[in-house]
Amino acid sequence: MRPLVGCVLVNWNGWRDTVACLDALAVQEYSPLSVVVVDNGSTDNSVSRLRAAHPRVRVIEAGRNLGFSGGNNLGIREALRQDAQYVWLLNNDTLPSASALNELVATAEPDPGLGAVGSVLHDISPSGRVQAWGGGWVNLWCGYSMHATRPQDLRTPLHFLTAASMLVRRPALEQVGLLDDRFFLYWEDTEFCFRLRKHGWRLGVAENSVVLHKAGASARKVSSTTDRYSTASGIRFLSQYSHIPRVCVPLFISLRLLHRVLAGRIRAIGNVWTGIEDYRNRDRRAALPLAR
Repeated sequence: MRPLVGCVLVNWNGWRDTVACLDALAVQEYSPLSVVVVDNGSTDNSVSRLRAAHPRVRVIEAGRNLGFSGGNNLGIREALRQDAQYVWLLNNDTLPSASALNELVATAEPDPGLGAVGSVLHDISPSGRVQAWGGGWVNLWCGYSMHATRPQDLRTPLHFLTAASMLVRRPALEQVGLLDDRFFLYWEDTEFCFRLRKHGWRLGVAENSVVLHKAGASARKVSSTTDRYSTASGIRFLSQYSHIPRVCVPLFISLRLLHRVLAGRIRAIGNVWTGIEDYRNRDRRAALPLAR
């Protein structure tokens, strides 16, 4: 008997994307599969539209926007309550191929040391370019991250998998915990994968698990979202994992400000500063003293 997989989608004012993703999940070749959608306080009648389009899918109403981590954690808990042996984190703006989950499980099952397995993400546009071959790497000095776009040598393992499509083994979740909900948006999957690796779990990629991805559909709804939340989350990540946080965090901030100045994006400077304040206010216990 094959293991139960619980798939988690988070929706925020994006019911059209979510319905399309649910349509793709309905024709997955893998079974047993249980799908749960967490609605993060949408104001566009998402809940009623989702239930009308897919009445058998469980929709959990968060009541407010818990962010990517908080929303996913609600769904993960529900999947674990259903006794799922794997949890498939999947962005609502994706279209997984019919064999996508089959390939993820087929990669994970023979190797119990794999804590998580990622898919190959392709742009949903006609170009079909590879966005990420499972995940990528982070420069822990300046916070610069880069996605792999082709198969990787095992001697240069990935630092992280992208949670746009990531299958996580239940024992790994039980050991390292859920996503850190202090990461409201961005960097949460990277931090989770670093935690997995710290506990001895390895990351894998199912090269035949193909997922089409819009990328940033939620972030595009609010123009300041990317600069603000990626700054706050980047600071939080580097404060935990960088080589010398007192050096690396100011370098990260300085480079972000410099890039926006050179690009003439003056308003974005304010968004970066808001992100710095978000970090300071959201978790003062872990706050890194910045330049005074």
